[in-house]
Amino acid sequence: MSGGEVAGLIVAVFWAILVSFLAVALARLAQTLKRTTELVASVTEQAVPLLGEASEALRSAHTQLDRVDTITADVAEVTSNASALSSTVASAFGGPLVKVAAFGYGVRRAVGLRSGGAGRARARTATAGKVLPASRRGGRRNRPKD
Repeated sequence: MSGGEVAGLIVAVFWAILVSFLAVALARLAQTLKRTTELVASVTEQAVPLLGEASEALRSAHTQLDRVDTITADVAEVTSNASALSSTVASAFGGPLVKVAAFGYGVRRAVGLRSGGAGRARARTATAGKVLPASRRGGRRNRPKD
């Protein structure tokens, strides 16, 4: 055997070993790709129903939000109507009622003063059986001035 033949034999063995390693790597890569394909297929089989359910839940939530928006608009309308009604009632009856109450108080006070003085009028308004503390007797006239 010549040196060139030995070198050719070594190169051939080297290439044979290299091709064997590459074949094993390619076989493992093929298995990995096959398992990956199966995994993607199973995920797809499980994901499609989940996506359908998520889509249905989203539609239901959208419908519920539309209903809540309608209810909120109705409540806002009722609130504005109640506010308008209360302001109308306050303007229509508030002023005259205050005037009638003031007139009634004035008439009652005048009748009380005319029939026997302020002391008797105060005595009629006091509750029977209740004793006022000394600091509250006499009204505003006996209060200490600051």
